[in-house]
Amino acid sequence: MPDLSDVRYQVALANRMLANEGVLDAFGHVSLRHPADPDRYLLSRSRSPGLIEPDDILEFTLDSEPVAPPSVSLYAERVIHGCIYQARPDVMAVCHHHAPAVMPFCIASLPIVAVFQLGAAAGEEVPFWNQRDEFGDTNLLVVKPEEGRSLARALGQQHAVLMNHHGATVVGGDLRELVSRSIFMCHNADYQLRAHLLGKAPTLTAGEIRLAGALNAMPNVTNRTWEYWTLRLARAGGLPPRAAKPKARPQAASGRRRTSTRTPAQGQKMRKSRRAR
Repeated sequence: MPDLSDVRYQVALANRMLANEGVLDAFGHVSLRHPADPDRYLLSRSRSPGLIEPDDILEFTLDSEPVAPPSVSLYAERVIHGCIYQARPDVMAVCHHHAPAVMPFCIASLPIVAVFQLGAAAGEEVPFWNQRDEFGDTNLLVVKPEEGRSLARALGQQHAVLMNHHGATVVGGDLRELVSRSIFMCHNADYQLRAHLLGKAPTLTAGEIRLAGALNAMPNVTNRTWEYWTLRLARAGGLPPRAAKPKARPQAASGRRRTSTRTPAQGQKMRKSRRAR
């Protein structure tokens, strides 16, 4: 059984890391499928990502209902996470965000395509989901199970989906892959837009995207990026606090004298040694 206190710390760290790198702001959220129960996931209470602490991380069923009765506010869009976990058993982590780098593409309905090696982390295709197509005029939040299921269908087997006029949702095989993919997808969108302004934005080939994408998901790559972004967060003074470990109970005094295990000869020898000092 994994140490859930450390798992909650990692989820809090991922939220703060993505906030520090400009993917999340006051809004957006990160979840992790429960490491011991695939029918549950871990998600923070409703709070700005840059402030999330391990104690904020709660357990939810895949129907996005809290396992324990909540005493705090919950994210309204948590169905995004539950519906994707239901539809994709391979997905272990989910991030929903409204990063400035991707918003021009969400507004213009233009695809984000890999234009540099690390940008291949988003995969060969980033599909679009337009809530209006199925649900008409809404407030653009994904709050109903049917909306979450529709979004999960649009995501399909891809690594990310763009949400028209709203933002993006990204998935990963673990937290480190998710964080790396989310950040590099934003970098790619920024580079793609800048190159387009220069008049030319050639993309990687499908083969290059497959090969580079597989490389970018390898643990030796995601571990390095996780260390790098953790260091940047630490330098910014934003690391989440560790949960306090319970103090060891002091042993009660028995009131009895300690029984010596020395032999009589050993005791006589020690008494002579003290008198000689």
